[in-house]
Amino acid sequence: MEDVGSAHRRNGTKKRPRLEEVAARVGVSTASVSLVLRGVPGPSERTRQRVLKAAADLGYQADRTASLLASRRTRLLGVMVDIRSPFHAELVEHLHTAAEGVGYDLVLSTQTRTRDEHTAVETLLAFRSEALILLGPTAPTEILASLDRKAPVIAVGRRIAEADLDVVRTADDDGVGQIVDHLVALGHRVIAYVDGGKGVIATDRRRGYRSAMRRHGLDAHIRVLRGDHTEAAGERAARQLLDGRALPTAVVAFNDQCAIGVLAALFRAGVAVPGEVSVVGYDDDTLSRLSCFNLTTVSQGAEEQARHAVATAVERLDQGRTESREVVLTPRLMLRGTTGEPA
Repeated sequence: MEDVGSAHRRNGTKKRPRLEEVAARVGVSTASVSLVLRGVPGPSERTRQRVLKAAADLGYQADRTASLLASRRTRLLGVMVDIRSPFHAELVEHLHTAAEGVGYDLVLSTQTRTRDEHTAVETLLAFRSEALILLGPTAPTEILASLDRKAPVIAVGRRIAEADLDVVRTADDDGVGQIVDHLVALGHRVIAYVDGGKGVIATDRRRGYRSAMRRHGLDAHIRVLRGDHTEAAGERAARQLLDGRALPTAVVAFNDQCAIGVLAALFRAGVAVPGEVSVVGYDDDTLSRLSCFNLTTVSQGAEEQARHAVATAVERLDQGRTESREVVLTPRLMLRGTTGEPA
């Protein structure tokens, strides 16, 4: 008798093999086949090998979507990511690893110059994400709280006050404070800061700079230049400094992308780094580690943040936790080649 696979090939059809066909070929129940394919103990080793061989011969692949719909669970964690951020890309990689380790998968929805946060989140909900892991969200607290009533929200990287929401972040003000402490210890006094624009994260880092400068008695040297999270903002700020009467001996940037823009402008102007001006970023993203930049920066612990974010989501989904939780990690200064003693 011609088998199912041969019939399909002969007829030129591309009908997807079904679980029942695997069971019929082996002569066992569909329940036994399901147990084998899901790796659940029960069937004998001989049965397991026969089922796996039959599935391979027939080209059978489990329909994960149908299985999840039948269980009314998707086991999907929705992640909102800014496609322009190298740090977010690194976080996503670690989130995938952490999610797979506990039997979940990720759905990604991106923010771009033309696609806002609201649209990104609505896409995650449309894909039936069981929890929302939002990387650096900027939406007002009340908006995030309303989202949390639809699916558990875990805000990564951003401090959220006066709201019962889960948060995983580093202490941004402390991280910038570590930078200023390091520069002052090297002998720097005239230290400028390139701001990150609006938002809680930018506010915390700016406050960390101001507080650290005051702590060292450098109030008169506080200088905050307008900026944002892009290389272009760093270049604009550096050009503004270059147009001034005297350069600061050090520049602290809101993030690594901004710091790389500062480095580019100083390089084109023939200013030696760190010989004439030291430069420090924030995030410790993949670009900062390249030998061409070798940027002194602050690590937010991307892998640790991702692990805590997934664990926090699973606590809400699988363990029934209802009270909000905030995980605050200590940032770590990464000393590289763009800082040194002032000339």
